[in-house]
Amino acid sequence: MSNQQHVTLVITHHLASGQEHAYEAWLKRIMPDAATFTGHLGVNVIRPSGSELAYTILVRFDNLDNLYRWIHSPQRLQYIEQVKPLLLGSDHIEIRPGAEFWFTPNSANVRPPAKWKQFLITLLVIFPSTNLVPWFWHQLLPGLSGSLAGHLLNDASVVALVVFLWMPLVTRMFHQWLTRH
Repeated sequence: MSNQQHVTLVITHHLASGQEHAYEAWLKRIMPDAATFTGHLGVNVIRPSGSELAYTILVRFDNLDNLYRWIHSPQRLQYIEQVKPLLLGSDHIEIRPGAEFWFTPNSANVRPPAKWKQFLITLLVIFPSTNLVPWFWHQLLPGLSGSLAGHLLNDASVVALVVFLWMPLVTRMFHQWLTRH
């Protein structure tokens, strides 16, 4: 049975001391391979902040079937074997539907932010993006305004800004507030 909602694989790795360079090299090898799989929508790496060497990797796929193909692929299984010596324990993975991944805590003993905080952060990112992007493209390509191509360009730009720029930046900036209960 196919799940048509996009999904995110949330991977947490706790590195052994002194393994950062080897781990970064491993990331540079695995990420392009994951990107070749059908349905791959992108990856974000949240690097450690502070003294704990915990990396969180967010790998997005268009549906659960395509994510499972990557998870169970021989390529990924080889990469997992290669990374094991760099880690303090095994890798911790979770599968999250939709956009929940932006608010996934770094460890299991931390509660996710309240839904109203998630709402406010998402609104903080979406509202200006959905207003400024159409204005920008209208200035640059006025002939596309109101057309299907114009809407596609606006939507693709908003999604790219939100996924690759604004949400990683804003969730880091508001981390303390989001995690305070």
